[in-house]
Amino acid sequence: MRMAVSRLLAALMVLAAIQTADAHPHVFVEAKTELDYGPAGKLLGVQHAWRFDGPFSAFAVQGLDVDGDGTLSRDELHELAQVNVESLKEYDNFTWLTRDGVRLPFGEAKDFWLDYSGGRLTLFFALPLAEPADVAGTHVTVDVYDPEYFVAFEMVKDEPFGLVNAPPGCTMDVQLAGTLDPMTAAQLATIPADQRQVPDEFLNEIDTLANTALVTCP
Repeated sequence: MRMAVSRLLAALMVLAAIQTADAHPHVFVEAKTELDYGPAGKLLGVQHAWRFDGPFSAFAVQGLDVDGDGTLSRDELHELAQVNVESLKEYDNFTWLTRDGVRLPFGEAKDFWLDYSGGRLTLFFALPLAEPADVAGTHVTVDVYDPEYFVAFEMVKDEPFGLVNAPPGCTMDVQLAGTLDPMTAAQLATIPADQRQVPDEFLNEIDTLANTALVTCP
């Protein structure tokens, strides 16, 4: 079987099935993304913080309060965080990073953990590049979105993208996701909860939902 169904994705499918509306998207994520640079000015990778919607969060954490103290510790959420990042590999981590139009491959996710507060799960994790990349004098683009629109990504309003330890003189232009027209949104709402793939005729519209940051360093 090509894709191993994790606890997280299984929860996602069940939750979608019991919701009153079978509309794409099925899960909503509020995201913040930072590009991480090393001391030599090379790009090391990206860091994500993704906050899931309330209904999905409540469903995913059922039965995880092992000690019954009414709170969920980082240790109690560790296994869920691990299967989360492992499952995301199947979807390219919903993250695409390019240098002058050429894709830069990621290594394995690291420094991952989950927080549960205010009734919502937040996943923190780092995606290091397979090798640090020299980006001096280049254009680096990072896109965050789900091209199958099963998960809707909305960036935080306050600094949706950031630069960590970037060399002096780097600039960043941000373009956040657009809005689907009402007819397209209505048609996507007819796609069943157990169908991830969006029909080809909608792919161009889905591409407008990408959240993009373009970074140029001298």
